[in-house]
Amino acid sequence: MTTTVPDPRTAAALAARHRSTDAALGRVRDAIARLRREKTQVSVAAVTRRANVSRTFLYDHPDARAAVATAMAEADERRTQVLTDQDEAREATWRERALNAEDALKAAHTEILTQHTSIGELLGQDRDLEAEWTQEAIQRITTENTALKQRVRQLAADNRSFDERLKAARSNLRFQDRRVADLEAQIAEPGRPTS
Repeated sequence: MTTTVPDPRTAAALAARHRSTDAALGRVRDAIARLRREKTQVSVAAVTRRANVSRTFLYDHPDARAAVATAMAEADERRTQVLTDQDEAREATWRERALNAEDALKAAHTEILTQHTSIGELLGQDRDLEAEWTQEAIQRITTENTALKQRVRQLAADNRSFDERLKAARSNLRFQDRRVADLEAQIAEPGRPTS
């Protein structure tokens, strides 16, 4: 059996081709690392541009193709996590606002009830003692009564304002819940377009 000795020119060409391929793979890995550091979206086009290689090179070489696919998958996972975190933060904010509005509304109702009770007591005292009081005392009670009525009107206006804020907060919360549901559906169905 005879063995063929490879032509030195062929061996040199093959070695040069391997060095060129290894250098291109190194540039691909460097480009992916740079894109990650810059927090830029990793895509085939971006890697080919940064690594100065062709798309054909990326698709023909399994190591290059696997590196790009892994980087794209990791970027998608990070992007999904960021979106989820942002949605959770927004939802928590709107929930907190709705709860604060409800607390303020309860406090306003309590204050209004207290003021109504106080007004009732003062009016009862006014009727009971009206005959015994001097004109000066009657004037003072009338002034206090007027001030209390103004306070009741102010509290009623505050109550309406809190009601409107509560309705707005609930509406925003419903919108955020729909948005979260849409994002969860997008995660479950990656090909679905975003709205």
